Amino acid sequence: MKYAVWQSKKNVLKENICCSKKSFAIARKICQKLKVPYYIVDCRLDFEEKVMGYFLDVLKNKRTPNPCLVCNRLVKFNKLFEFAKEKGAEYVATGHYARVKNNQLLKAKDKKKDQSYFLCLLNQNQLSKIIFPLGNLTKKKVYQVAKKGGFDFFTKIKQSQDLCFVSQQSIPFYLEEKIGFQSGEIIDTKGRALGQHQGLHFYTIGQRKGIKLSDGPWWVVGFSQKKNQLIVTNREDDSALFSREVIISDYHFVSGKAPQKVIGVEAKTRFGQPLALAKLHPPQKKKLKLVFEQPQKAVTPGQWAVFYQNDVCLGGGVIEINQN
Repeated sequence: MKYAVWQSKKNVLKENICCSKKSFAIARKICQKLKVPYYIVDCRLDFEEKVMGYFLDVLKNKRTPNPCLVCNRLVKFNKLFEFAKEKGAEYVATGHYARVKNNQLLKAKDKKKDQSYFLCLLNQNQLSKIIFPLGNLTKKKVYQVAKKGGFDFFTKIKQSQDLCFVSQQSIPFYLEEKIGFQSGEIIDTKGRALGQHQGLHFYTIGQRKGIKLSDGPWWVVGFSQKKNQLIVTNREDDSALFSREVIISDYHFVSGKAPQKVIGVEAKTRFGQPLALAKLHPPQKKKLKLVFEQPQKAVTPGQWAVFYQNDVCLGGGVIEINQN
């Protein structure tokens, strides 16, 4: 699948990480070795509109996007199933670390590599036709299998931490070009003016780097959108950084059915966060309420909360409001 990339001299990435010439060459080499057909599906227009466009729209609204999750929802799996239908294929298989059982989405065996968080928007029809071959394997075992099969070059490939369409170090230039500067005041939690910021879209709740103030380190705890103010603290344990209740919109349940009563779950409000015990309330006015047993750090509007019961991923939704 060929995705778009930000075309700029300021972008360190000249190609999308997911579909660079190097990655295409590797895929072709594997297909030749396994004697299977090799195709490239051009998704650049869809990706630019639905993923890169979403990324900028969310930031313009002073929220924090999750482009990988949205890509799975709006581009990747839709295009894979379209291609499968075109070629008469009954199933779609991907390299995600997750499992499917009885049309339920489950965590992977390798909990450190589990990617069910990013797959929480899959539906029943999709799950009935998806295979995750890596779900019951650890990453270590996958590499052993690859090496034994003559694909030992995988062990030499470094995993990138960049967004696939713009490098981490190029994001400020990307936002400058696409959104521009919207300078305003930086204040502390007591309302005292500390300095100036270049635009709230350059920051996210919990962020430490890039806050150019003395007497730090400083952490972002929130925004005042009406006054265009960035709110910060120099205390890592500041209560303003923690939230117990979360209001969720645009929610999706993998089963297709929302709970009719309060249920106990484990949930996380960003991918790298440990799961935490919480109560999930049934929908009211198209919103969900998620109440954690213990306050969670840096809960960020725009990010996705995803909920589980044991190994089963129930679904997820967009964080609207967080409350202490």
